[in-house]
Amino acid sequence: MSVICRRATEDDVDSLYDIIQSYAEKGIMLPRSKEALGRNIDTFVIAEYDGRFVGCGSLFRLGKDLVEIRSLGVTDGYKGQGIGRKIVTFLTEEAIAQEIPKIMALTYEVAFFEKNGFSVVPKEIFPEKVWTDCVHCKKQHNCDEIAVLKRLD
Repeated sequence: MSVICRRATEDDVDSLYDIIQSYAEKGIMLPRSKEALGRNIDTFVIAEYDGRFVGCGSLFRLGKDLVEIRSLGVTDGYKGQGIGRKIVTFLTEEAIAQEIPKIMALTYEVAFFEKNGFSVVPKEIFPEKVWTDCVHCKKQHNCDEIAVLKRLD
């Protein structure tokens, strides 16, 4: 399978919205409006297989030394084929290029992130995340996601 990862463009907003919404409806990803996706399009990466959208992810800066992988998803029918790993690798290389020493995520897929070099950490060590997104989440006081971190320095 030849999957390529590339930076997202305005033309990708509808596809991004569709995949993120499908995960959000299952309660495993925060929803994003098309307007928010358009405003933050420069943070997104797209995975394509034969020109078809098969996955996405975003690298969101939380501080001068911390970025978060978020909105990471693979379309149904393409899961388990290494696409998520390719997206995480692309985003990690971007963090390294920006000289950001730490990359984190909140996830239900701990084993996936551990295979990609992340370690489980207490989510309380990320106040930047709590005040950026968690304050808007309906699970804020009962969060069941696991925090993972990878040091790049």
